[in-house]
Amino acid sequence: MRHARILAALEANPTLRVNQLADQLEVSTETIRRDLAELDQIGRLSRTYGGAVSAGSRFEPALTERLALHVAERRAIAETAVDRFGDSETLVLGGGATMLTFARALRDTQQRRTVITPAYPIAVELSANPLIEVMLLPGIFEPQERVVYGPETIRALERYRAEVAIIGASGLAAAGISEAMLQVGEIYGALLRTAERVVVLADHSKFGKRALTLLSSWSNRISLVTDRMPEGDLYLTMREAGAQIILPDNSGSDSTGR
Repeated sequence: MRHARILAALEANPTLRVNQLADQLEVSTETIRRDLAELDQIGRLSRTYGGAVSAGSRFEPALTERLALHVAERRAIAETAVDRFGDSETLVLGGGATMLTFARALRDTQQRRTVITPAYPIAVELSANPLIEVMLLPGIFEPQERVVYGPETIRALERYRAEVAIIGASGLAAAGISEAMLQVGEIYGALLRTAERVVVLADHSKFGKRALTLLSSWSNRISLVTDRMPEGDLYLTMREAGAQIILPDNSGSDSTGR
């Protein structure tokens, strides 16, 4: 019964700490730690420093399921991103459904370039083009998203500098860009630090959402390629920070007038 309550609490708030769970369930922190260890052993959650993340608490479907969602919007975003940033000689690319669509569009370009990525599907797509040199990063393989993560991945990323880093996102809010998966979020945070320019590819369904790991706040080095103009606090924060908004079919349109 207590295990079910812990999982329900983490589903509602994935950032809960051990002491918060103990207070909420009115038991000791030692009891919560034992429960978390048992749930971790049977694969119901993943332990983190000071707490845990429910295995079902990723705020979005798996990669294979997401590929069937917002297909037209994702394709338009990908083609726009290739038009605007596809001439870069060195790219660092994240993974995910929108990024896979971007990789398929980039694959058909005729320019020599180097791509660094932790995402196996991205590497496979781009390797079909002999003009694209693909560097697949080392690390621990995450089978659901098919990306690598861990200390070796971060150390490898720190060796490189690229013109542009391009990622997808689980959430876009006034606070910034966020990722639903903890381990992947750590890699994308490091990935953003390797590039002079950061480009985020995300459709309007991510607006107003805050996922588990905050990757970055908005700044003038970030461009968002999306299918619809953001509104409310998200738009105002991006405009004040100088972040660029790029829409399909109107590649010159952005929030900063650049």
